[in-house]
Amino acid sequence: MQTKTLQDEAGSFKVSVHEAPSVSPVVLFAVGAGGQPERHATLLDALVESGCTVVAPHFERLASLFPMEDELILRARRLSLALDAFVQPGSTAVGVGHSIGATTLVALAGAQMWLGPGRCIDIPPDSRLTRIALLAPPTGFFQAPGALDAVGTPILAWVGSADIITPPAQTVWLAHAMSDWQTVDVRVTDGAGHFSFMDLPPPNTSEPLITKQAFLQEHSSEVCKFLVG
Repeated sequence: MQTKTLQDEAGSFKVSVHEAPSVSPVVLFAVGAGGQPERHATLLDALVESGCTVVAPHFERLASLFPMEDELILRARRLSLALDAFVQPGSTAVGVGHSIGATTLVALAGAQMWLGPGRCIDIPPDSRLTRIALLAPPTGFFQAPGALDAVGTPILAWVGSADIITPPAQTVWLAHAMSDWQTVDVRVTDGAGHFSFMDLPPPNTSEPLITKQAFLQEHSSEVCKFLVG
């Protein structure tokens, strides 16, 4: 993948890009708090091998488990700007995100993101996203009346049973909250943790999953099937 530089009102930012040689699905990858897409090499490589154009913006690492409003707005804006740069006018894209990146994709799909009572974040939806895959998504941002009502995008949500950062109950809640108008495909991998989706997890973290390499291959393959068939 190549690294390209884009501009927005806050300055420049890097984007890892693989441009497929022919017309192909465009996959927007939304990284988690660490901000470095290459830590998900197995998944990104699988998307490339599936014939996709892959667009993965880089971000500064989030210092807190509780992101600030301006940090979330910046991430959402730059994800949309990356699509502006690499999606042809009138075309669509699909998205896959890990952790807070997954949450941001739900907001781009039309959800209202809340930081607390009276603190709704203004994130404009991006109608180009036609389906999204969520890996270990934090869903507490959407637990306000009607916050998910505008989301009509097919969703695959995947979490590990040993995830103590975004426990499976959060993903189950998302599926239940949307069950009246949409089915969320929920996958729970026994023994996987929050960072089991990453080839290179953050320093000083332990891996609970014994068969991690097999899991990386499995979830990457299934995400590719969901996003591009």
